[in-house]
Amino acid sequence: MISGLFSPIPRQNTIDALYGAIVAQARSPVFYRGYGVPDTVAGRLEMIVIHAFLFSRRARSGTKAMQRLGQGVFDRFCDDMDANLREMGVGDLAVPKHMQRIGEAFYGRATAYDTALAAEQDGELAQAVIRNVFAGAPQYPERAQCLAAYIKAADLQVAQQGDVELTGGRISFPDPETFLNWADGIK
Repeated sequence: MISGLFSPIPRQNTIDALYGAIVAQARSPVFYRGYGVPDTVAGRLEMIVIHAFLFSRRARSGTKAMQRLGQGVFDRFCDDMDANLREMGVGDLAVPKHMQRIGEAFYGRATAYDTALAAEQDGELAQAVIRNVFAGAPQYPERAQCLAAYIKAADLQVAQQGDVELTGGRISFPDPETFLNWADGIK
């Protein structure tokens, strides 16, 4: 093999470690107990999408190696969703349709969250959270604001993590409890 002509492909164990950390953070009980995210398949998917989006956003703005790593993590997300659908009993013929919807949901939410994070007003991110995480239920504006504050902080923290750390399979997110304490009077 000619060295230097091709950039290295991210190792599967790095991708698995990053995706595992994303899923572990998304499964934090505080999101479901404290923030009121529905503890359902859809609610858990929304939290995985948010955390995978945050990593994807960081990877997109990085080097070619980071972009490949971002694609590897997204591919791992898709493999996981496919396996989960099959485990839940979705038939082989229906899986591609469900996967198409999941892909469309991911990219739609990524666009909404990207736009909201770039907006000057904080309310746009909270509105995107209400639409996606709380299925448009207007009775959760304070919880959506707490989750939006968490997402903004997580975006900043992930953006500040170095390539060496991320390509080594290490990612960290802020403690979600912090943002509930910030809005103690909401519940």
